[in-house]
Amino acid sequence: MNTLNASGLVSLFAQNDADAVGAGLLAGLAAYIAVVFVIFIITAIGKWKAFEKAGQPGWAAIIPIYEFYVSTQIAKKEPLWFILYLVGIVCFPISIIALVALIVVNLEVATKFGKGAGYGIGLTFLPFIFYPMLGFSDARYSGGKKKRASDVDEDDNW
Repeated sequence: MNTLNASGLVSLFAQNDADAVGAGLLAGLAAYIAVVFVIFIITAIGKWKAFEKAGQPGWAAIIPIYEFYVSTQIAKKEPLWFILYLVGIVCFPISIIALVALIVVNLEVATKFGKGAGYGIGLTFLPFIFYPMLGFSDARYSGGKKKRASDVDEDDNW
């Protein structure tokens, strides 16, 4: 007669099968990469359309560092914001600087498209939702003229 006691139950659930663990980790990693890739594609498509609306090359949306440079131009922000972003992502301990630069530029991008501060925060923290909304909406880019002394025109030296 085969009975299942407490030690048998523990050994039933505590099996050490390295192949199954490795396969599970690999499947989880593959699923994670697939989700990140889909989010990147959705964000890039939205940015592509938004960049084209602003008169910038759409393909810039798929090149990570250049993408922020183009966003800085769309926002008419000083080159300092791009430099702060670079310093922030290169020097991990001060990456908060990159986040601040990203927020400031996205707030201004939202403003240039006639959106509010909440939309700019959305562009920063949920770009896969807000950039496609911006790119495929009827929002118009109104950043062709300087509105403040701190704005940068196309003919300004970068």
